[in-house]
Amino acid sequence: MWTFLTRRLLQSIIVIIGVTLISFISLQMGGDPTYLFVSENADVAEIARARAALGFDRPLHIQYLSYIWNALQGDFGTSLSYRQPAMEVVLQAMPATIELTVFSLVIAIGLSIPLGIYAALNRGRPVDGGIMTFAMLGQSIPNFWLGIMMILYFGLYLGWFPISGHVPFLKPLFAGEFGTAFGNIPNAVYHLVLPAIAVGSYTLARNARLVRSSMLEVLQQDFVRTARSKGIVESKVIVNHALRNAWLPVVTMIGLEFGFLLGGVVVVETVFSYPGIGRLVFNAINQRDIPVVQASVILLALVFILLNLIVDLIYARLDPRVKL
Repeated sequence: MWTFLTRRLLQSIIVIIGVTLISFISLQMGGDPTYLFVSENADVAEIARARAALGFDRPLHIQYLSYIWNALQGDFGTSLSYRQPAMEVVLQAMPATIELTVFSLVIAIGLSIPLGIYAALNRGRPVDGGIMTFAMLGQSIPNFWLGIMMILYFGLYLGWFPISGHVPFLKPLFAGEFGTAFGNIPNAVYHLVLPAIAVGSYTLARNARLVRSSMLEVLQQDFVRTARSKGIVESKVIVNHALRNAWLPVVTMIGLEFGFLLGGVVVVETVFSYPGIGRLVFNAINQRDIPVVQASVILLALVFILLNLIVDLIYARLDPRVKL
């Protein structure tokens, strides 16, 4: 176990270095952010002084090493737009993105598993074809287009759901108002329905197909036939024997999906004017706010690495055949 954790820690360090290096080079290629700190009428001397004060006049490798050294000490720089610590800005937007990601994942898992199982149990029938057609459409439709269509129809035409904004789940809870926190959940969910469906549609479709294929493979195994021949109730055969073994690849995909969803909400949050980390990164890129982008990238990379580690541990726990 400790050998495995040590190896994963070393791999994570390499990944973080690679992510920060790529993001740093990409942002530097976009132009000089010094002009965000000076007025439009600034002369050459004033621009040069601002560039030197910000450290942008140093060689790129020195800037990168300085950034890494400061990051190791918890200093990710100051946001060029918000004029406050970059990581503080990112952490303020992170809860909203986590709420959206978790809610979209709950919708995707809650629908994909029963749909996949039902399609597998009715293989070759019209209902199976209908579910698989729905899954193919879910994987083919871009989430931003789906979001725009839902805004137009369910938000503007029918007026069923809000088309923008965010109501936090836990903000009142942190203030000590427990009753208000629980009473705030329905309103928070109400604002999350449309963006969560837009974010989770692809995950729902892919997981439904994955569950179906896994169930079809397991249902053909000898231990399932043996369980049925013993006269065990079909529902128990499906839940206790088939689903338990078909669950392994699904667990792996769900763990990875959470990380992918965190990184894939940029466009959806922009479409719905949702105040999460995705919209924050989008605006930071447009404004050349390098510290915010780099802090966001590092935080998302750390979350993704942690999720991968948790999935590996859960996988080994579910399947004793898997050795760490």
